[in-house]
Amino acid sequence: MLYEIGMGAGAKGESGASQSIEGDTGAAVDGIANYGPGFKPPSMHELRTWILKAEVKDINVMMEEHKKAWKQYGCSIMSDGWIDGKSRVLINFLVNSPAGTWFLKSIDASDTIKNGELMFNYLDSVVDEIGEDNVVQVITDNASNYVNAGSRLMEKRKKLYWTPCAAHCIDLMLEDIGKLKVCDQTLSLSRQVVKFIYGHCWVLSMMRSFTKNSELLRPAVTRFATAYLTLQSLYKQKQPLQAMFSSEKWASSSWARKVEGVKASATVLFDPKFWPNVAFCIKSTIPLVSVLEDRAGDGKIAIN
Repeated sequence: MLYEIGMGAGAKGESGASQSIEGDTGAAVDGIANYGPGFKPPSMHELRTWILKAEVKDINVMMEEHKKAWKQYGCSIMSDGWIDGKSRVLINFLVNSPAGTWFLKSIDASDTIKNGELMFNYLDSVVDEIGEDNVVQVITDNASNYVNAGSRLMEKRKKLYWTPCAAHCIDLMLEDIGKLKVCDQTLSLSRQVVKFIYGHCWVLSMMRSFTKNSELLRPAVTRFATAYLTLQSLYKQKQPLQAMFSSEKWASSSWARKVEGVKASATVLFDPKFWPNVAFCIKSTIPLVSVLEDRAGDGKIAIN
């Protein structure tokens, strides 16, 4: 039997939910467009009554199919913590099996997130809800409170394993690598260059003309992975960036005489350590970042 390894549970958070909502919205808009002129949307009363009841019925049917898979193949419980716009610490509980990933529930753990005892109780109650015989592993990040809760869970329930989220582990590794002097200084300089370029429309437009519309910013599944992917993009555009800051158009612009413009051009053109250090940081971290990128896409990593 295959079980999805503990990656992504603590890394996707709100972005994964946003992508799902965007996909559903797109499907709804496509359906309306396919209907053509004359489409009348349902009334508020219809949405709140029979349409809602029909959706609940469909969801319950889908859940029963997932429950059958949990019982037949076993499943993984995933704890996904994130902070919302109101600074509340929310924990989503999801269940993964060969049938897919099922959102179980969400709780507000703002006042309990650092309490190992309460985190253990949360996880333990979810195992009860799914059925201990159906659970192969419980996946969380590896903060100290979760380590404590996971250890206690395995002591109580001998048939399951606590697994730290691999994405969170890799992200912490990238964070520690970023604290090394050479990486810290290089990331700081690269952020200054990228911030300057993307912070001014004229400079950004000029950069895109030299890079043939290639971008420097590279969003990824985690904050630290994003930093190194942006570093990689910066290195790929080394020659266009050097050509831009060496051009007559740049030299004659007002930005070439401003402090932030002088710093950015000096970093790209005259700092003898900058580009070698960029290459070193990329070589040191991209294998780890690639694992996170693969997991964030359609590729699935499984273990026996």
